[in-house]
Amino acid sequence: MLFDALLLQLGYNATLVAIGATLLGVSAGITGTFLFLRKRALVSDAVSHATLPGVGIAFLVMVALGGDGRNLAGLLLGSAISAGIGLWCLNWLTRNTRLAEDAAIGAVLSVFFGFGIVILTVIQTLGVGRQAGLEGFLLGSTAGMLWNDALVIAGGGAAALLLIVLMRRPMTMVAFDPEYAAARGIPVSRIDMAMMGLVMAVTVVGLKIVGLILIVALLIIPAVTARFWTERSDLVVLLAGVAGGVAAYVGAALSASAPNLPTGPIIVLVSFALFALSLLFAPNRGVLAAVLRHIRFQRQVHLRQGLLAVAQEQLIYEPLTLRLLRRHGLLRADGVPTEKGRARAAKALRDEHRWALVRSDQSHEAAAAMYDGLRDIETVLTADQIREIDALIGGPKEVSA
Repeated sequence: MLFDALLLQLGYNATLVAIGATLLGVSAGITGTFLFLRKRALVSDAVSHATLPGVGIAFLVMVALGGDGRNLAGLLLGSAISAGIGLWCLNWLTRNTRLAEDAAIGAVLSVFFGFGIVILTVIQTLGVGRQAGLEGFLLGSTAGMLWNDALVIAGGGAAALLLIVLMRRPMTMVAFDPEYAAARGIPVSRIDMAMMGLVMAVTVVGLKIVGLILIVALLIIPAVTARFWTERSDLVVLLAGVAGGVAAYVGAALSASAPNLPTGPIIVLVSFALFALSLLFAPNRGVLAAVLRHIRFQRQVHLRQGLLAVAQEQLIYEPLTLRLLRRHGLLRADGVPTEKGRARAAKALRDEHRWALVRSDQSHEAAAAMYDGLRDIETVLTADQIREIDALIGGPKEVSA
């Protein structure tokens, strides 16, 4: 069943849901990257919660006009208007009051979400017989989704992705350095609003699949996941889109293969699984890489201190230091240094004297700042500079057996 879902063999609706979810995941991951780099991740939370009153009001308006209150296009239009009002309120509070952005986000989020819950509660008491399923906008629901509904989601995701591709360069500049972007003539405030507008569009499109509570996860988790793998902004954007698309596609397939599994939470859990794998196994910023770096650094320190002890004819008691010296062929089993070990020890002690002179000489201030006790001095100073220092130190001291 899962294999069929992954190969899009479960019917038109399941196929459109998977494609729409994938487009949504890609656009959400890319949009969320700019939001993440701009350090405004919580804005997406306020925008998503601000959509709830619009869903309820749109339902009431469509019922009052004699239409189907569950028409997805109408509900998404209402949520977009409500989210736009919430975004305007957030910007107004941030610019015209002394409230910090996080406080304004908290105010907008709580007020709009509370208002939306009140509207949904009122709808449940009307008895019009068509309000069932509106709570699916909280956590997402694709059960019973019609062809037209899936088409709206797929088209909306594709349109949002196209807009992101067209605006990626100015948004990247504003996200990283708004002052430089302003100096280059880029309208920072307009780009900021466009960025928030794309967040709003992705949020509205994703309501039916992921829900307003969980859409923030699809906006932020892929961006954080991608950040573990690279330092380049263009690659972060690309990887975030891939991570969001893969999470959405696999999550939609899992949900389609097991009808009792909700689509939105499954997509978020798959996205978190990708994040957890990146957190653990990313080559430079992952936990495993950090542990390996720490172990490698620890061994370098022990080896260095062991060589200095050999050079100064001191006894070594640390088991790890002894093992490392023997493993590198610097110390015999009986504790006597080898020829190679004496040479390395003499070099290590002489480097310590060289570094001591460099750190006391103001003319070598830049080189002294690079001293960490492990760096080879040849990687910092030229051969001529080292010869001048050696002339001041004197001849090398031999290490006795």
